Amino acid sequence: MVRDGLIAEVGKWRDLSSRYSDAVVKDLGESILLPALVNAHCHLDYTGMAGLISPPAKGAFADWIKSILALKAHWSYTEFAESWMKGARQLVESGCTTVADIEAVPELLPDAPKGTPLRILSFIEMTGVRSGHQPAKVLTDAMHHVRRLDAEIGLSPHALYSTPPDLWKLTAELMESEGLLVSSHLAESRGEFDMYQDASGPLHAWLKPQRPMDDCGGRSPVQQAHRLGMLRPNFIAVHVNYLAQGDAELLGANGSSVVHCPRSHDYFQHDAFPFEELKKAGVNICLGTDSLASSRLEDGKIPTLNLWDEMRLFARKFSNVPAEEILRMATLNGAKALRLSELGDFVAISARSLDEAVFDGPGNVRTFIEGVEV
Repeated sequence: MVRDGLIAEVGKWRDLSSRYSDAVVKDLGESILLPALVNAHCHLDYTGMAGLISPPAKGAFADWIKSILALKAHWSYTEFAESWMKGARQLVESGCTTVADIEAVPELLPDAPKGTPLRILSFIEMTGVRSGHQPAKVLTDAMHHVRRLDAEIGLSPHALYSTPPDLWKLTAELMESEGLLVSSHLAESRGEFDMYQDASGPLHAWLKPQRPMDDCGGRSPVQQAHRLGMLRPNFIAVHVNYLAQGDAELLGANGSSVVHCPRSHDYFQHDAFPFEELKKAGVNICLGTDSLASSRLEDGKIPTLNLWDEMRLFARKFSNVPAEEILRMATLNGAKALRLSELGDFVAISARSLDEAVFDGPGNVRTFIEGVEV
């Protein structure tokens, strides 16, 4: 029973029909009803890049960064806009109604979201290392977009290695004073881990001529983010593939959420995702699609933005995790990270069981936003 865009009650037909005799009824047949999917990390801008960048050799994360920077430099505004809309359509069609989108082209806002029923939480991306802009200016420019947009919006310092430490500190102050949500790539690659823990590795060597390196050495990426004041309940750490001892406990104690992106993880051939370690530390673990610029071809076909595909790959790698727990990572855990509650969004799937939906696919998917089918 959906009322005023919220799920008011769930129960057997014989009970609900007697209490809501004047309600409009939609018979969905033999279906499983689930909360709609929540994509906790995505780059809609890059949807059209699917299949354009070959997976790098294991450990060659910097090579992929160079490739996507070169590709982005030659894309037009129109290409980014078309890519954005294509990704939004793919998410809705697969049962996702809410997405945390990292926005590298803020000029697309606020017009692009008007063309989709998808609930968009935009995170304005900030860098600053390559541009050489002062941290205060980078943050001021980003907050200009935050102030002018009538939408759910947050900030996204791209990563420790691409964002000056002073910008992270300024962002942390803003997180505390205004309660803004912040999402950032953290501890994604072995190269990033070695750069901060040991001041070594290929990422460190590539970036050394481009930025000061006095923030490197002696701390893991998670510890560095904590030192800069970022680990808070309104911080969403994306990837977190490489941990030092105590890092998981640091994230859990500070209430930060972690987003795992299984297909992106597989694309880069990262070491095993530390799921059990993070779970034991009480970290809220969510699922995201990342971008299609870091997804492999699937049986020779171009992949789409689809959280069911992320769940299926996760289930293959962590076969001991129940289907219900994996679904929670793609629904309620993401909603918690994004501070969402009481949504009337749900999906109807034709799979015969939750195990079948997660391990083999959901079958036919019908998507409802605030109780209305889209």
